[in-house]
Amino acid sequence: MQTQADSSNKPERAWRWLRSELPQIVLMLVLLAAARDSFANHYYVPSGSMEHTLEIGDRVAVDMRAYGVRLPFTDVRLIATGKPERGDIAVFDSPQDGTRLIKRVAAVAGDEVELIDGRLSVNGVALEAIGATDTEIFRDHRAMLDLSHGGGPDIHGLTVPDGQVLMLGDARGNSIDGRFFGLVPVGELYGRAVAIYYRRGEGFSWHRL
Repeated sequence: MQTQADSSNKPERAWRWLRSELPQIVLMLVLLAAARDSFANHYYVPSGSMEHTLEIGDRVAVDMRAYGVRLPFTDVRLIATGKPERGDIAVFDSPQDGTRLIKRVAAVAGDEVELIDGRLSVNGVALEAIGATDTEIFRDHRAMLDLSHGGGPDIHGLTVPDGQVLMLGDARGNSIDGRFFGLVPVGELYGRAVAIYYRRGEGFSWHRL
């Protein structure tokens, strides 16, 4: 049978437990936050600039180690772990206003770019898929274009310099991208989107990008 003394000691025992365990709890939370910041994260798609590949409301898993490991909670890159490739979907901050964006790496250093009516050619080769005028092939990636708003501004005779990438939206006529804010330094790419893990109307799933 529980006594009054036992009941009165419960809050004290709980407080002693909390005091003893609090440092470990705080450390665990800090480590989890650091891992999320430096190794894996997610991104909520707020606009239609990447349709039809990404839709408004999609939640995307992002590999934060794809291009480099950063000091947690900072923009300081500790080591480089890879280079962006044409067709990657990457997360970065807009050079224009610092807004976190998600766009496609359309061209990398040394590439010669032409973009006419929303359709991309790199090094003289059109990326348009045969028989699918609204699809572009980037080796291991497919861009499902949305040209319902037109193609947006054209690009003529651009050669991407070392250390830079050209970022474009797949909805070419509905995207504020590299045609407006310029090229993006490779070191400014936070991570590579690897999969859609949640989509409205479908729920949780895993669609690789």
